[in-house]
Amino acid sequence: MIIARRDVGTAVVLSIITCGIYYLYWEYKLWSTLYKANDMTDTAGTDIILSIITCGIYMIYMHYKAGKMEASAHARYGLPPKDDTTLYLVLTILSLAIITTAILQSNINNNLVDVVNNSNGKPQPPLQ
Repeated sequence: MIIARRDVGTAVVLSIITCGIYYLYWEYKLWSTLYKANDMTDTAGTDIILSIITCGIYMIYMHYKAGKMEASAHARYGLPPKDDTTLYLVLTILSLAIITTAILQSNINNNLVDVVNNSNGKPQPPLQ
């Protein structure tokens, strides 16, 4: 399994220029990455559709879930514990979902990309 590194600044600018269309694609790729990192069935497409149908209410839940999935991936690959779930939830409730997504992407770029790609998707023993 290969996880791609994505430029946060470019994604934010493209999201603004396209009036949010690129943002939905970015969210899809981000959630898909988290599903892959946790060896879960990828339902990112369904998550995006539910977010659109519920006018963003489902996205609040998804950002909460993404925080938990990020923490799970950290544990799975032997990285130091990290759980920003509350931060993601508060930012999304305050209509700052793009900031939540940017932070999540940055954390994935900085912590998970190299570890997951170098481990071939196999979990690592926890840090002692």
